[in-house]
Parts: sequence; structure tokens; C-alpha cells
Amino acid sequence: MASLIAPPAGCLDNWPMVSSWQRRIERAEELAGEHPFAAEILGFYIYVARFQEDLHRQLSVVLQSPATLVARELSGVEMSELRPRFESFLSLAEAHGPQQLSKVSSELRGRGPSFWTELLNGAWNAHDASDAQSLLALAFLQPYAEMLRARAALRPSQHTYAVCPFCNRRPGVGVLRPQGDGAARSLVCSFCLNEWEFRRIVCPGCGEENDQELPVFTASDFGYIRVECCDACKTYIKTVDLTRNGRAEPLVDELAAAPLDLWARDRGYAKLQNNLLGM
Repeated sequence: MASLIAPPAGCLDNWPMVSSWQRRIERAEELAGEHPFAAEILGFYIYVARFQEDLHRQLSVVLQSPATLVARELSGVEMSELRPRFESFLSLAEAHGPQQLSKVSSELRGRGPSFWTELLNGAWNAHDASDAQSLLALAFLQPYAEMLRARAALRPSQHTYAVCPFCNRRPGVGVLRPQGDGAARSLVCSFCLNEWEFRRIVCPGCGEENDQELPVFTASDFGYIRVECCDACKTYIKTVDLTRNGRAEPLVDELAAAPLDLWARDRGYAKLQNNLLGM
């Protein structure tokens, strides 16, 4: 079942159960109204998130196998459940996605089940998928990866380099959460959405620790989102500061802040990991 937001103490009787997808959808709707330049991509994300929530619910019922690491081949049973649903996802992307993704989705629908099997297995095991076909496959598989991760017993850990403790993927976004009088940094996996603690003054791409090599930039439109760069490896990651905006949903706010990506790339930085919509 979908992960739920925890209610405040003493409010169990009246607290509405809101899934993580519903929180993301509501935030996407809010940001689309605030930032018209992001309305198209956020509108598409809303369709994707609704599909993902429904897929997560379906797979939670029909796939009851014990949680295992994502880095493996999809089994025949898993593929038999995933492959038919992938066609529905491609139809959604064709109808509601940006022009390029719509075209790719249409072409993929014509390739048929045998090609879908190859594509889904390839995306499931590839750590650096960046082409449009693989990104569509990853967006489709993401709720299943999240389901397996939620079932797994993960030990808290800190990493010198940014690798998800569950699926070995790079992080898609950083998060600053209130801790004491300051804020603690964590990273969110770009695939299974696992979140783990990570030291603040360290590049998640190469491990650089010299703060003179780690400039941080913000912009007035997104003052709570930090563009954390590394001059040693010329990569960057966006970090959502929840101490400055507690309403933010890191996955969605990172997507809405696409102008920050353009700014960073114009200055020679490469994003550590594109999000599931290829941005």
C-alpha cells in the first residue's frame, strides 16, 4: 500500500490518510499555478503520479514476494504483471506528455511486448539510463522499486559517495531537514526514492571536501532550493531546504525549478542525475 504521512500526536481520529503520491500531486498543482513556465511539465507529472499510485496499489496486491535488491533481473512473474501495464503507461505518455516524449511513446507502443520486456529489464538494471525510451521505462518501474524498498529492512548509513544503499542509483535531489539549531542533509534516490543521510560539505559526485570547491547558488524565484556545485568534478545537485519552505515536496519542487538547471548548465556544470522526466 502507498506510504502515508504520519499524523500529529493525539489526532489519529480526525487525521486524513494522505498518500505520498497525493501530497506530490497537490504540490504539483500548487506550483503549476505559481510558475506558469513549469505548468506543462508539472501537468504531465500529475498524470504520471496518478498512474504510479494506481500501479503501486495494484502491484502491492498481486506481487507478494519478499523484498529483494533492485539490482537483479525481473522475474517472469514480475514481468507478466508489469508488461501489460506498460502499454497503458505508454498510451498515457503519448496523450499527455511533451511532444518528444509523446512521439517516443507512440513508437514504443508499436514495438510490442518482446521489445518492452527487453527495455524494462534493461532499465531495471542500468544505472545511467538517459535516453527517452529508458527514462519512460524508469518512470513506469519507479513505483515498483519504491514498493520493494519499503519492504526491505535498511540500516541507517552514511556514504562518502552518493550511491543509494538499496539500489545503487545516484540521488536525484538533496534535502535539508531541521535538526537542532540547524539542518541535516540527506539525499533522495532518483529511482526507489530511498533517503539517506549525507554530510553537508561533501560533493556527492566525487567526494570533494574543500568548501572552496563547493559553491552554492540560489535564485530569488526559488530561494529555498540550493544549486550545490562542485568545481572539482563540475557536477551539481539541487537541494530543497525544508527549513525555509516546509510545504515543499522535494521530488516535485526539484522538477518545477528547471530554470536552475539551465542556469547551472550554462555555467559548465552537469547534473549529477537527471530526474525521471529527463530534466
